[in-house]
Amino acid sequence: MFGIVRPCSHRLGESLKTQWMAHLCGLCLALRGDHGQFARIVTNYDGLLISVLTEAQAVNARTAGAAGGWRRTAGPCPLRGMRTASVAQGEGARLAAAVSLVLASAKVRDHVADRDGLLARRPVALAARRVAESWGRAGARGGSAVGFDTALLVDAVDRQVGIEALAGPGTPVLTVTEPTETATAAAFAHTAVLAGRPGNAVPLAEAGRLFGRLAHLLDAVEDREADSASGAWNPLAATGTSLTEARRLADDALHGIRLALRDVEFVDGKLAHLLLVHELGRSVDRAFGTTSCGHAPEAAFGPPQGPYAPQVPGNPYGNPFGGEPPRPDKRGFWAGCAAAIGLCCTCKVCCADEYEGPWSRKKREGWCGNCDCDCSCCEACQCCECCECCSCCDCGL
Repeated sequence: MFGIVRPCSHRLGESLKTQWMAHLCGLCLALRGDHGQFARIVTNYDGLLISVLTEAQAVNARTAGAAGGWRRTAGPCPLRGMRTASVAQGEGARLAAAVSLVLASAKVRDHVADRDGLLARRPVALAARRVAESWGRAGARGGSAVGFDTALLVDAVDRQVGIEALAGPGTPVLTVTEPTETATAAAFAHTAVLAGRPGNAVPLAEAGRLFGRLAHLLDAVEDREADSASGAWNPLAATGTSLTEARRLADDALHGIRLALRDVEFVDGKLAHLLLVHELGRSVDRAFGTTSCGHAPEAAFGPPQGPYAPQVPGNPYGNPFGGEPPRPDKRGFWAGCAAAIGLCCTCKVCCADEYEGPWSRKKREGWCGNCDCDCSCCEACQCCECCECCSCCDCGL
């Protein structure tokens, strides 16, 4: 998966995690249903925001299963541990699929043009170009089916190439981000049309425009060192924009999104607010390296530390018999590979409280199973019913 909004399950809470997974699986299945199995590769965390916004304006998420077919029960899937699940469906998921395909098509074409990695090889580049063209046509068909003209996205992508070719030192970086802003503004605004709330189109277009700006800036910040090493084009380096200025623009965009969402009339906007205000802010911090999520397992960093850690000389793990506790025999390479695939397919690596390492067989905590980050409020950042408002910001929900 990829995208800038990547929430951890411990921050979502059980209710919002279920909703978020419903939209993620709904996007994946919409791609498969409308465009074939291979199209599922473009499933991404940011694309599901389209589905989230559409549903948030139209129906209370707690009654979505009974409201006009907003949910359906999907069959077992390896990525859900072979469990069935209630997933989002309808025009929101289909619009998210169409937008994801068109933007993925543009991304592939951009990599082909830059001759990145294997795409520098002519046969690989030819195959990638054909895939991109196929995705572009499929996205156009999907967008047309829900009344969205994907030509807006295609035009933005085409203009991006020309703008980047002309950009240089002194060019405002916002000139470079404009096509992305235009594309995301159009997609966000169309969710209001699908939800039957045309009055929301203007503030959602503003939120989408600023989200597109953030997506472009954060991508540039995260790729800055790699682009410098490989000689690839980077908007910050090309325009001479400092990280300080990029952070200022990112913070301004975050503030603008929060203000725009205040003017949107939601039926149930809790998940949309969590993703576009709280998690987006964390994405900015993560990109600029100012904070991190502290739920790394002990196995990755050695024995427990701190005032409550065992203080036995030569026995850091506190084993009463001395030394480390006995370990089971390690798995061989191929057996470990098979175990690793099983762990990934059943989501135990990220969701389980504890799982067995595929090769070492040591006990490890799931990536999102434990956390020491500062999120102790009552599903407060999740805007639960026990709070009149979200105590973590001035959003007024």
